[in-house]
Amino acid sequence: MRYPDLELDLLRAFVAVAETGSFTAAADVVHRSQSAVSQKVLRLEEILGRRVFDRTSRTLGLTPDGERLLVAARQMLEFNDRVMRTWREPPTSGTLRLGVSEDFIPGQLPKLLARFGRLYPDVHIDLMTGLSCNLLEAYDANRLDAVIAKRGGTNLRGRVIWREPLVWLASTDYELDFTRPARLVMLAPPCSYRELMIAALDSVRREWVAACTASSLMGVQAAVAGGLGVTLLGRSFVQEGMQILRAPELWPALPMTEVTVLGEDRAPDLVEPLIAFLSQSLAGHDALAIAA
Repeated sequence: MRYPDLELDLLRAFVAVAETGSFTAAADVVHRSQSAVSQKVLRLEEILGRRVFDRTSRTLGLTPDGERLLVAARQMLEFNDRVMRTWREPPTSGTLRLGVSEDFIPGQLPKLLARFGRLYPDVHIDLMTGLSCNLLEAYDANRLDAVIAKRGGTNLRGRVIWREPLVWLASTDYELDFTRPARLVMLAPPCSYRELMIAALDSVRREWVAACTASSLMGVQAAVAGGLGVTLLGRSFVQEGMQILRAPELWPALPMTEVTVLGEDRAPDLVEPLIAFLSQSLAGHDALAIAA
């Protein structure tokens, strides 16, 4: 029996809607109008004979069939992109000494690096992770070819690939007591998170004490989830056992945080594919902003 073909542009529109959560945002990702994206999804549902989205005037979610399709659609698109890259681009190979800050979407980073490895199997990644300040020192000492680091303090370099709101975090059962100084969980200086925390509380004349000083962001998360105090981090650091303290009702409002890539001029043959990959992969994630 001959089955109809699943057209890749229909799958690309479907994946964009599933990842962004709206037809409007998906239209920007695939560079089509909102109505065109809607028509592509309807055409896909017609070919499949199944509904892939549950749609109401206020909500949009995947059906069970849509969840199954999303896995297959991503695999098909990745295979297509890998084949086309093989034919249309010279093979990318070599060793990329890459430093990645702990600030960069911790829940997604392993998946992104694994997918990059599948798309560029001839690129060996020599990976260093840690605090942005330490990675930048290694980059300036020519021990790294490229760095994904948090912008702030003395680091105003690189291309912005990620923006997200900063939030106040505490454990889900943490009891706030405004009659006493705020108990803070922080990194040792120099640290832009620490500086922002102190400046924000000083702006509203709120007293504070350092309840815990950790040596890593994982340590900060563990201390906060354990109820030792409150901290300031990007929204992607929220995990089970934590709550976001709403601002400005309880805590001072906060700015956005930015993550940048450095190294485009140092190893362009390796860094440019990485930046293009990250830009495409993160296009559907919440709070992303790519610099023009």
